[in-house]
Amino acid sequence: MDTFTLSGQIVDIIEKRIYPGTITVSEGKITSINPDDRIQSRDYLLPGFIDAHIHIESSMLIPSEFARLATVHGTVATVSDPHEIANILGIEGIRYMIETGRQVPFHFYFGASPCFPATEFETSGATIEAKGIQQLFSDYHLHYLSEMMNYPGVLHRDPLVMEKIAIAKRYHKPIDGHAPGLKGEEAERYIQAGITTDHECFTLEEALDKIRYGMKIIIREGSAAKNYEALHPLLRSHPSQVMFCSDDKHPHELIEGHINQLVRRSIVEKGYDTMDVLRAACYHPVQHYQLESGLLRPGDSADFIVVDNLREFNVKSTYIKGRLVAQEGKTLIPRIPASIVNHFNCLAKKPSDFAIKGRPGKLRTIQVLDGQLITNQVLMDAKVEQDHLVADVKRDLLKIAVVNRYQEAKPAIGFINQFGLKEGAIASCIAHDSHNIICVGTNDEDMCAAVNALIEHKGGISVASRGQAYSLPLPIGGIMSADDGYKIADEYVILDRKAKELGTTLGAPFMTLSFMALLVIPSLKLSDKGLFDGSRFAFTDLNV
Repeated sequence: MDTFTLSGQIVDIIEKRIYPGTITVSEGKITSINPDDRIQSRDYLLPGFIDAHIHIESSMLIPSEFARLATVHGTVATVSDPHEIANILGIEGIRYMIETGRQVPFHFYFGASPCFPATEFETSGATIEAKGIQQLFSDYHLHYLSEMMNYPGVLHRDPLVMEKIAIAKRYHKPIDGHAPGLKGEEAERYIQAGITTDHECFTLEEALDKIRYGMKIIIREGSAAKNYEALHPLLRSHPSQVMFCSDDKHPHELIEGHINQLVRRSIVEKGYDTMDVLRAACYHPVQHYQLESGLLRPGDSADFIVVDNLREFNVKSTYIKGRLVAQEGKTLIPRIPASIVNHFNCLAKKPSDFAIKGRPGKLRTIQVLDGQLITNQVLMDAKVEQDHLVADVKRDLLKIAVVNRYQEAKPAIGFINQFGLKEGAIASCIAHDSHNIICVGTNDEDMCAAVNALIEHKGGISVASRGQAYSLPLPIGGIMSADDGYKIADEYVILDRKAKELGTTLGAPFMTLSFMALLVIPSLKLSDKGLFDGSRFAFTDLNV
């Protein structure tokens, strides 16, 4: 690898100073940084951005394609939870992500996913025991224990949960949290078990409570969950305790920006201290997760970006391991071929499979909250036709179904409010966390067509209306594609537009849909086994 030098205004986020200088890079490392007052360049050189918690799979792209898009925005590393592919393919899926990521110049720091399935109340494609966590740390040298979603298991000191935590501690690995809404004594007990971060806080009160007990808060702004507005005051009150993440980022939004958007927003719109913001975006993840990514110091990996100013942070170029990987808005990382892996074993459905008998009365209904993963539980009057419960578009009472993709089983049926479809149906095989097929619709025929389009392609997302189905196939695990990331983004935009043409006003209908089966997020969700009350962590009846 060639030796080269680069001059500009050096942004030292550790010492919190900016000075003119020249960096020298050799063999992928920074060998020296020399101050030089003669330098007139107004380009700024600073460490690259790090997403402190993301599921790469949510981009619908394999790791190598994700890297091609993210580096354009100055992202050089991700703290990546391969939880989604793990639920489908187990350890083999995690290995696939690691090996695919290694083929491009990018820092993917994968964690050992402890919760697949996330709960015992759903069907997943794989499970993991404590010995599996041991294997992931010993054989694959993973960097941390991924989000401990089973917070009730932690609170009740479930032996299997605590054994997984103990293994991470033996390897001196940090442990990520996932406990939305947890406060007070329960939050303290959760943190005392060894949990060090949480990206699920949706109120400032909750975040401050967890910080009080020693936890770091990762401020999330993704395609579905947007918590920045609630949590950004932490950048002033507790700047050393925060990081940034996207958690889930759909491809068309990844094209628009990544962590750089939160940096710009924090400095330009909110007026926070530039160094505090940059430390949250660059330094704190390296410090907390003990990452090898460089921080613009002699001896560090040469991972840095060049920007034209410290307000808009327009990224002129991105370097990773001394290699120029993006320049002037264009990726320089070549595409790589990838094999297809999957786990999909269900047959086509009939419209009658989505019919559900019922009687007049109140229905426990999932109420969507746009921009949030949490839902409300509301009671709505059933609409009954010929002894069957049906959707009522006028009241925005729609049907929701979850179809087991791993084996033949009758779909689970429920009802949902504030999704907004006026006709047709949309479906997705991206359905956290077990990634069965999830569908919302106004009638059984279109729901069946949307689901069958995914069964035909063994994964993806789809829209159906008036007998016509449109789909974006995602053949890798049923949730990712190895195609060009920009092409996938364009195709996603088409499906997103078609979904919105059916009436929904949700900002990201497919992303929102994908979380309606996430049982560990209150309040009411649907798994392939039935309606689930996340507040009580138990199944519940559709009829009151």
